Amino acid sequence: MKRFMTAGLAATALSLPTLAAAQEAVSLDQKVNDVFASSTGWFVNLIFAPLPFEINGAAFPWIVLWLVVAASIFTVYFGFIQIKAFGHAISLVKGDYSDPNDAGEVSHFQALTTALSGTVGLGNIAGVAVAVGIGGPGATFWMILAGLLGMASKFTECTLGVKYRNEYPDGTVSGGPMYYMTKGFKERGLPGGRFLAIVFAIFTIGGALGGGNMFQANQAHAQITNIVGDFSGLITGVIFAAVVFAVIVGGIKSIASVTEKVVPFMGITYVLAALVILIMNADQIGWAFGQIFAGAFTGLGVAGGFVGALIQGFKRAAFSNEAGVGSAAIAHSAVKTKEPVTEGVVSLLEPFIDTVVICTMTALVITISGVLVMDPATGNFVLNEAGTAIKTIDGSSGVSLTSAAFASGFSWFPYVLAVAVILFAFSTMISWSYYGLKAWTYLFGEGKTTELIFKLIFCFFIIIGAAAQLGAVIDFSDAMIFAMAVVNITALYCLMPIVKREMNSYFGRLDTGEIVKHKH
Repeated sequence: MKRFMTAGLAATALSLPTLAAAQEAVSLDQKVNDVFASSTGWFVNLIFAPLPFEINGAAFPWIVLWLVVAASIFTVYFGFIQIKAFGHAISLVKGDYSDPNDAGEVSHFQALTTALSGTVGLGNIAGVAVAVGIGGPGATFWMILAGLLGMASKFTECTLGVKYRNEYPDGTVSGGPMYYMTKGFKERGLPGGRFLAIVFAIFTIGGALGGGNMFQANQAHAQITNIVGDFSGLITGVIFAAVVFAVIVGGIKSIASVTEKVVPFMGITYVLAALVILIMNADQIGWAFGQIFAGAFTGLGVAGGFVGALIQGFKRAAFSNEAGVGSAAIAHSAVKTKEPVTEGVVSLLEPFIDTVVICTMTALVITISGVLVMDPATGNFVLNEAGTAIKTIDGSSGVSLTSAAFASGFSWFPYVLAVAVILFAFSTMISWSYYGLKAWTYLFGEGKTTELIFKLIFCFFIIIGAAAQLGAVIDFSDAMIFAMAVVNITALYCLMPIVKREMNSYFGRLDTGEIVKHKH
């Protein structure tokens, strides 16, 4: 602002049209935001509404309970499959049982990295900071527990995704909840499968264009401006759109070839950065775990006590790994296999990597670094749901809290974090483009022209997301993503006997030696 005040008259005159245009754009953004909020606010409030009663003074969103209860039921129903099949999942990802002649488009490893690229993102960085900032270190314990339970939800939906996928003569496939709702319900003689599939597809397209697209572009631009200074979001949007289009125009094979390189790189880079901080503070690791366990059951420094910590941990896990949402089943359906259960088993690793490993590393770094925002008057942690300090102690927010935690080791670590945020945003966009595309083609039919139309629309929304501040649009798209879970889990309850039959058959044949490792 000061440089404009000290500029000459000519410069000021030149700046007036620009300033007026900027003010008009902001005004237009606000108008769009207000109109959208007034028309969709009811839906957002419905999806994220708390239960009609408080637990120990803390509100629990019903959608989180919906996800956690389902994950718990699937865990018990499938005999703790996440423990029983964990070792086999690693063997499958390594390709020990892969037959290149099987139908499908991508390997087990590529399917896993594509799905992971859609879930490993800003939630692992900013979201965990918010969870720990509100729920204290104890939120980490409940986050890990919810992540472990969520592995069973992924197993259920991804097994069904492969079993009921469409396989076409040219070798391409289309799968996901839309297909197992339609075919699975018909197989069991249940009504409403087609209706659920259409509703799910609509929610998926909305979630893909908003939370899987615009929000990612918006946050990536914010991180870039933190490093290089303020500039037009249109530039960021156009660059991102061009790069994303170059990847997604080639379909799932092109997406998978990128994610199998980007996801391991960004995941390993982020985890190594966290490990460096933890090694530098090795003497405090035991203390940090003590804080996590103590806070989980006593709620130290948390409004609402241990229930407050539990709610924040469960929310972060649910929002981070998307177990039960159904999105990952779309990516995993493209795998090369003739055994649906193999991909269900591979998908077990997704919540483990996303929540148990990456989210926990973030929480440990924040806890050990001592940057948590705390109100000295009450002794409570004071971040609100938006990730902003309720009482402006140091202006910390979700991303800046994590950034400050990493900077406690080396001053330049926030730059590594910024690169991670950009990579996370990019990988999330290309994965969600595929989710949205498959929902789009389910509604409007397969075909190159149909697919190209959606890909162009998707890239256009990247530009809008990077350039505009449409908070209500983002809130609505987030609500649509979790509305997907309402429809998807309803279907999973109806179809889980089929998954159990497939599971018993597969592991029975594996135990008898009928299924053997494939010779490469």
